[in-house]
Amino acid sequence: MSITAERKAALIKEYATAEGDTGSPEVQVAILTERINNLTEHFKDHKKDNHSRRGLLTMVSSRRSLLDYLKKKDEGRYSKLINSLGIRR
Repeated sequence: MSITAERKAALIKEYATAEGDTGSPEVQVAILTERINNLTEHFKDHKKDNHSRRGLLTMVSSRRSLLDYLKKKDEGRYSKLINSLGIRR
């Protein structure tokens, strides 16, 4: 259900704005998107798992907040990120 350390490191390397960058909105949104996609697959088999569904809603809300922040600060970075992740908005 969670992402592996290797996958997380690959996401950090791909979306980092500088060397060793793990806290930028791009990296955080990429990691949250990966976790959201994993949970979405989980719910295809486990439809009644409402405890995990609450966590999913929390992650979606966090991602939305980070995307709103990024859009407010830098529209170009925002549009580049949603295009590369395939998030519709």
